[in-house]
Amino acid sequence: MAEFKLPDVGEGLTEAEIVTWKVKEGDTVVINQVLVEIETAKSLVELPSPFAGVVQQLMVSAGETVPVGTPIIAIGDALDGPVPTAPAETSGTPQTESDPYLGMAEKAGAAEQARELLSSDIDLSNPAASGSAEGESLVGRMKADRGATRRARKPAAAFQTQAAFEPTGATPPIDLDEEDESDGPAVPATSAAPAEPGNVRVLAKPPVRKLAKHLGVDLSALAGTGPNGVVTREDVEAAGGGAGGPETGAERLPRPVAETEREWREPIKGVRKMMSQAMVSSAFSAPHVTEWVTVDATRTMEFVERLKSRREFRDVRVSPLLVLARAVMLAMRRTPEINSWWDESAQEVVYKSYVNLGIAAATPRGLVVPNVKDAEQLSLLDLAQELKELVETARSGKTQPAEMAGGTFTITNVGVFGVDSGTPIINPGESAILAFGAIRKQPWVVSTAAGDEIAVRQVTTLALSFDHRHIDGEKGSQFLADVAGVLEDPASALLF
Repeated sequence: MAEFKLPDVGEGLTEAEIVTWKVKEGDTVVINQVLVEIETAKSLVELPSPFAGVVQQLMVSAGETVPVGTPIIAIGDALDGPVPTAPAETSGTPQTESDPYLGMAEKAGAAEQARELLSSDIDLSNPAASGSAEGESLVGRMKADRGATRRARKPAAAFQTQAAFEPTGATPPIDLDEEDESDGPAVPATSAAPAEPGNVRVLAKPPVRKLAKHLGVDLSALAGTGPNGVVTREDVEAAGGGAGGPETGAERLPRPVAETEREWREPIKGVRKMMSQAMVSSAFSAPHVTEWVTVDATRTMEFVERLKSRREFRDVRVSPLLVLARAVMLAMRRTPEINSWWDESAQEVVYKSYVNLGIAAATPRGLVVPNVKDAEQLSLLDLAQELKELVETARSGKTQPAEMAGGTFTITNVGVFGVDSGTPIINPGESAILAFGAIRKQPWVVSTAAGDEIAVRQVTTLALSFDHRHIDGEKGSQFLADVAGVLEDPASALLF
C-alpha cells in the first residue's frame, strides 16, 4: 500500500488546503487520474495520482490546511485492508533537517484522529498515518481546462473582476461556489438528531451535508427532491431559510449559525494570506506617492462607440479600458521609469523594454493580478482580444500562476464599483499602479470659438501611485498627464 504525500507543486510553497476530493474510498484509480483539488497561496491546482490501485483512505478532510510532506491519501490493491490508525501521541515526533514536515504531519494526523472520534457525522477522510515516502516529488497539474471552481467549505462566494469591460457599471458577480450535482455519488449521512434503533440514513452528497451542518439543518427531517430521494443543496437552503444562496459584497463571509453570535473568525490562508503579506511589504518598503487628475473622457467614449461599429471589433469587447491600456503604453515611451523596478538587494533600477500589463481582480480567494504579456507589441485589436480572454479566464476561476507572474505595470479599475478614485498600493515587483475611476456625466467648462460655456461631459478621475525612490514628481506627473491627454483626445496618440 502506498501513501501519496502532499507535494511541492513547484511554487516554493510550504502548505496547501484540501479543497475538494475527486475520489472516494473504494474507488479504483489509474495513474494520472485527478485525485484532489488543492489551493496554494497562488492558485487552485489539481493533483494527479502517481499510483494505480484502489483508494484505501482519504487521510485529510476537505477544508484542512496541511504542510508539504503530509500523507493525504492511501492507495493499494483491492485485497489491502484499511490503513491502521496510529494512536495519538502526547509528544510530537521531532522534526529533522532532511524532513522538516514529518513531525508536523504526524501532529496533524493525531489532531485529525481526535476530531474523528468526537464527530457524529460520516466523513470521507481518516486520520493520517506515517508510512511510505513515495510520490513526494510529484508536481501538481494546473487547472487549465476546467470550468468554474468550487469551494465546499464556504456556502457561497461571488466573483468580480476589476476591469471596465462594461462602461456603464460593474461586471455581474459570478457565483463560483454552486455545487455541481454531478460531482460524485450521493453518500448516506447519519442524522445529527438522536436516531432510532433502525438508524435512519439520508442520501446526501458531502458538500450538501457540510452546508446542512453549517446552517444547522437536520437532514433526516428533509424529503429529498433529487433522484432516488437524494437531498439537494436547494432542499437544505429552503430548510435553512435560503441562507446558503449566492451572496455578494460584504455578505461573502460565512454567517454565524447561532443568532446570538455577533462575531466570528475566518482563517487567513491561501491567496488572501499571500496578498496581505505582499501588500504590507509593498506599502512599508516602497515610499508611495499618489497623484490625481480629472479627465473629460467624452471623446474616448465616442471613440469606443465607433470601434464597436467596426467589423473587426464585433467579436471582442471594446471598452474605455482598452483605450486606457493603449494610452498607458504610449505614455511609457516618454517616461520609461514607470515601467522599471527598484532592486533593493542589488541597489539597481531595472528598466524593462517590455510591458506585461496587469489587471487587478478581486476574487473570494483574494486579490489576483493576471497580466497581458508583451502588451506593447499588440495592435489595438489584438489587445482587445487579450483583455477579453483575460476576463473570461478570471471569471471562470482558471487564472494560473504563470498568468500572474512577471507583471510590470497594473491597472485597477475601481470605477466598476461606482468609485471615483483611490490610493492603490503598488504590486510587488513593479513601480506604479493606475486606478481608473467611474465615468460619470458632469457639468464641464468647454472652450469654444464663442467663449467658455458649461456643457454636460463624461468625466473620470485617474489616480497614479508610484515608487518615489526612483520616480520623482516630474516623471510621475508627465506620465499621468500623457495618459489623460490620450483619454481627452484619442487622436493625440498619433503624436507619440
